[in-house]
Amino acid sequence: MTVVDYVGAIVPPLVMAVGFTFLIRAIVRSQGGAQKAKEDAYADALAATAATPAAGPGTAE
Repeated sequence: MTVVDYVGAIVPPLVMAVGFTFLIRAIVRSQGGAQKAKEDAYADALAATAATPAAGPGTAE
């Protein structure tokens, strides 16, 4: 095997590893920040809405 074969074999995994690293970094950096409280409040309101049973026609109170 020549050096070119070794380089050709190692480049795709290295490119994928670098891309994966940047993806994880972007995900971690997008957590929190200025919008965190707003997003948490929205998620809490959505969870509270989903937890309460809907009163509609035909429901006994």
